[in-house]
Amino acid sequence: MLLWNKRQHVYQRSLNGPGNHRGFFIAEDQIEWSSKLNLEGKVAVITGAAVRIGRSMALALAEAGCDICIHYHTSKQDAEQTCAEIEQRGRKSVAVSADLSAPLQAASEIIDAVVAEFGKVDILINSASVFENKNLLTSTEHDWDSHLDINLKAPFFLCQQFAEAFQPGQTGQIVNIVDWRALRAGVGHLPYRITKAGLVTLTECLSLELAPAIQVNAIAPGAILPPPGQDASYLEKRAEHVPLKRAGNPQDICDALLYLLRSDFVTGEVLTVSGGEQFSSGL
Repeated sequence: MLLWNKRQHVYQRSLNGPGNHRGFFIAEDQIEWSSKLNLEGKVAVITGAAVRIGRSMALALAEAGCDICIHYHTSKQDAEQTCAEIEQRGRKSVAVSADLSAPLQAASEIIDAVVAEFGKVDILINSASVFENKNLLTSTEHDWDSHLDINLKAPFFLCQQFAEAFQPGQTGQIVNIVDWRALRAGVGHLPYRITKAGLVTLTECLSLELAPAIQVNAIAPGAILPPPGQDASYLEKRAEHVPLKRAGNPQDICDALLYLLRSDFVTGEVLTVSGGEQFSSGL
């Protein structure tokens, strides 16, 4: 019998375990899983969580037992509705308005608010972003400033404030929402691609700097929801370039998020959830 007690790192082996061709089997009911696999009572901050994928992740984490800080900028009504749905699931919530185009101030406001409300913060999900299709000739300085501030500088300072709020002995996780476009060259969405590529690099660097107390990973979605102002036909067009020939949905991102948060041995990774679109011509 092979028994892995993850807390004590004790291995016991028997070559005569039944039901295994090589003489090994794992008695699952005897494994003491890491306490990090249980999200019950964790406190999560999610930026841009009033609407779209951010909202879906907030509700998924509430279902998993987390208390949630909902960050929003102007979507107050949507934020309050999301908080109400979290509380219907038996968890606590707080909504915090902050303008990520003032990154340092916003980061301080968000982390200070969640610590004041819950006494701690365990999980940070950088989800809010600007997504505009600008190329070399159409990009303005304002486009660069908005993409840099919201897509890269805000996550940087939120990670900084998050790490500074940690207490001795505490462990936690950061998950940055990037994009498969950040992983390859392409035409269009130039400031967006570059800032998301910077967020990938930030993910990798912080996975080293913040280890072992804080795991840092990223999720790179593909065609999940149409951009604001677009309808379902946008996803139908995108699906033509997806090897699986269909778009995804927010639940796919939530499943990826829960996998990362329940793992205690994954850090510095970018989990691509795109149906293979990153290997196609893309858009």
